[in-house]
Amino acid sequence: MTDTTVPTFDLVELRNGLRRHEFRGCLADIGAFYLTGSGLSEADHQPASEVAIDFFTRAGEAEKQAMMSPVPTIRRGFTTLESESTARITNTGEYTDYSMSYSMGTTGNLFPEPAFEAVWTRYFAELHGVAKEVARHVVTAAEGRPAGGMESFVDGEPVLRLRYFPEVPEDRVAEEQPLRMAPHYDLSIVTLIHQTPCANGFVSLQCEAGDTFADLPAVPDALVVFCGAVATLVAEGRVKAPRHHVAAPSREQRAGSSRTSSVFFLRPSPDFAFSVRLARECGFDVSLPDGTATFSDWIGGNYINIRKTSAMPDAVPQAP
Repeated sequence: MTDTTVPTFDLVELRNGLRRHEFRGCLADIGAFYLTGSGLSEADHQPASEVAIDFFTRAGEAEKQAMMSPVPTIRRGFTTLESESTARITNTGEYTDYSMSYSMGTTGNLFPEPAFEAVWTRYFAELHGVAKEVARHVVTAAEGRPAGGMESFVDGEPVLRLRYFPEVPEDRVAEEQPLRMAPHYDLSIVTLIHQTPCANGFVSLQCEAGDTFADLPAVPDALVVFCGAVATLVAEGRVKAPRHHVAAPSREQRAGSSRTSSVFFLRPSPDFAFSVRLARECGFDVSLPDGTATFSDWIGGNYINIRKTSAMPDAVPQAP
């Protein structure tokens, strides 16, 4: 296993009620873990990544524009390089996310062709099933009691995003701008991440663990799981929603530092209600009036687009 403070749990163990005390402690103290035994192998993740990278590589500007959602408050279709800024959303800086992405949800999707749609729809369903099961284990272990019952809670409006992080230019190396994406917690119940390793061995994904940020290297046939802020609220603070970020390589590590990340956000329904006061007590930055708010209210203020018309020429990935 990798040298990291983030533990690994097998989904079969969770189903059988094994390591319950350790799992509960991980949820409270770290809120992140590797998941094995999901039934998804490395080969299962590859087709969705390949068709997305092929689109990034081969599509012309008109085709890319046609795949960009006109609705700024949802994530669908193609998102250009540096068109989003987690730093601005979290009030931690002005720098952009150095990535491009393709996204889909349960409705309102944009696909360039039927073959792309078929691959992504199948992949979405596979991740959705795993995410719902993981969420049940997380919420149950933390003694959460979602209003309306567990099944209604986990069957919300999920989002899948395939992010491509290209090699950074000279002005985005760690010596100039340490991060490709700013520290943030996820507005989700749980988030599943499958990542490919950087060819040069650089570890880009890092998660808050105690007083530091721990490396989260890619592990074959494993997913990274982050507990989201919604799990924290349902469990009344007994689950941590860890901050995590994507680090930039140094000048010496720049070559060979590109990577991809499939990120599946299991989100509740838009009308999921929560106490704003509890959210603040749990450490979340919620700029809403005191009282009860909905997930739609909360997430609606967390989309910032600074779209560019084209990606940088040196940031286009090679075809797989």
